[in-house]
Amino acid sequence: MRAAFISSFVAALEFISLTSATSNHTGLPKRPDVQPRPFNTGQSMPYSPSREDGRYCYVKAGGNSTRDDSPEVLKAFKKCNDGGTVVMDKTYLIGSPLDLTFLKHVDVVITGEVDFDDSDVYYWAENSFKFAFQNQSTFWKFGGEDVNIYGDLSNDKSVIDGRGQAYWEAVVTNKTLVRPVLFSMDGMKGSTMSNLRMRNTPAWFNLIANSTDILISDMELQAKDTQSENGVKIANSDGWDIYRSDRIVIQNSVVLNTDDCVSFKPNSTNIVVQGLDCTGSHGISVGSLGQYKGETDIVENLYIYNITMTNASDGARIKVWPGIETEFQELLNGGGGLGHVRNVTYDVFHHYNNDRAITITQCYGQSNQTLCNEFPANLTIKDITMKNMDGVTSAKLDPKAGSMVCSAEDRCSNIRAENISITVPSGKTPLYECKNLGVSLLQINCTAETEGDQDTSQG
Repeated sequence: MRAAFISSFVAALEFISLTSATSNHTGLPKRPDVQPRPFNTGQSMPYSPSREDGRYCYVKAGGNSTRDDSPEVLKAFKKCNDGGTVVMDKTYLIGSPLDLTFLKHVDVVITGEVDFDDSDVYYWAENSFKFAFQNQSTFWKFGGEDVNIYGDLSNDKSVIDGRGQAYWEAVVTNKTLVRPVLFSMDGMKGSTMSNLRMRNTPAWFNLIANSTDILISDMELQAKDTQSENGVKIANSDGWDIYRSDRIVIQNSVVLNTDDCVSFKPNSTNIVVQGLDCTGSHGISVGSLGQYKGETDIVENLYIYNITMTNASDGARIKVWPGIETEFQELLNGGGGLGHVRNVTYDVFHHYNNDRAITITQCYGQSNQTLCNEFPANLTIKDITMKNMDGVTSAKLDPKAGSMVCSAEDRCSNIRAENISITVPSGKTPLYECKNLGVSLLQINCTAETEGDQDTSQG
């Protein structure tokens, strides 16, 4: 009897510590009613019931700079899994990897700040969760079913910060340093993420892998060097990378970075990207694809709508590796893969000082276009529409405004450019490099000149 009482008493104390009386549940933001608008993937998002069982797990935070709050985070998620709400309303330091792929019917409220320990970048190189694709890794990964992650952009917190500065500086002398992705969904089914700020990721901001029915909305992403006197290169800070995932919507968000704003990696299908404002990026990019010899990459049914792109290398972009393996840079080599890109539409795209408004290449990772012509890409591109584009490109390539180059006549088909109102700073007629595709479907001024893709991004 006494033992049972003590056990119950201890359990009650643990519950009280997770639902602290000093925390006001009514002060928490309500789960946002985010919906895919104006377009969805053709299928409604799964219904997510409210968390009415009253369980609130407030994650404890340590009191010094050398702490690791990961154990408390894990404890809270286990306590409030399957019907509860996890609250992160303080400043947390994550010093060890967190596997949160067991989640089910849980809300996660981040009104505080989640920082990742940057005291030893080589610790994370060894201890982060690894993905074979392009040597990626991640600090933590979320997965499961029916998970809503959200914050409150009306306050000055709701931040997930990767403290990327230490990694950006370290990679200057160690090009092969493995740098973790800030946030990953792996094996997630039916999830929303909204109203959060993400800062200074070591590598990509977000990886959505092996997941279905994901809605991302109202996010603020920023990678910015504020510490180096002469500035340091911020490499590979993709906003979202989608890999082996279906029915994804990313919308109404602002991204300041130095690489792809959104990238559709292999086997990304039925995806909508809409209402994004991207600055400093490499575009909304399909690919890169065909990197791994003998593997089949499928990307199809994408709708990219109402994008504002500023100070970018590219705007609307498709990048495919050549049909032969080629060396590009540390941690990124390849070519010879199989598959196709099909049914992709870029509709309403505003360009401000981007080097290229439109880019299609099947020579990614190789500066020698002659080699790419000799070994055409094995991966085909078809049923592509670029339409309703306006704005002005940068002076870098003036009067060129873009490039649409396929490596052989039978590698691309039904590629259209319609209502393209792009201008160049000189006021001359904008020119586009066009090769091995039907120019009768292109309402742009084509030239036959070609040049290799010199982009140095990671994938």
